[in-house]
Amino acid sequence: MAVSNKNFIKRLKKQKEDALEYVIDEYLPFVKAISLKILQPLSKRDAVDDCINDVFLEVWRNSHQFNGDTADFKKWIGTITKYKAIDYYRIFEKQTAREAPPVELEQISSPTSLQKSVLDREQKNELLFELCKLAELDRDIFIMKYFLEMSNSEIADSLHLSKAAVDNRLYRGKKKLAENMKLKEQFII
Repeated sequence: MAVSNKNFIKRLKKQKEDALEYVIDEYLPFVKAISLKILQPLSKRDAVDDCINDVFLEVWRNSHQFNGDTADFKKWIGTITKYKAIDYYRIFEKQTAREAPPVELEQISSPTSLQKSVLDREQKNELLFELCKLAELDRDIFIMKYFLEMSNSEIADSLHLSKAAVDNRLYRGKKKLAENMKLKEQFII
């Protein structure tokens, strides 16, 4: 039986290798784009390749848990990719920090730059906390827009929404986030 867009999910759930080959052929560019977007700052090609391999292994191992159609599958594999890439980013950041030589106190340019970096990190953490309060679709749109730096058109294409719907969700999400006075200073509405 030939694998097609109509039957690949059923065959993947039955652990048929031809279905996995179809998924790799069909979704490799999508998975690679997300991985590159997140892991690009690391400048490690091996990290991207390892992440992509782990994504397809995860899809293979957890295919029995997937329920939905082709559009849902694309969202599912995109979500797996996003979180795998973030995990890889964290691992390589920790590894780099461990391998880096100890920083001498004199090397810190000024106390204000240290304070600024601490404040930036706190603001980012606060923003992430507030994003968790949004609906899942809105949260995904914000992460794609402000953390993955995707354009509204790219977000619309990947989530199968219109550009206007993405624009409206961003506007409403900003208004909701702006209810927190500290976050209001970070966004221009």
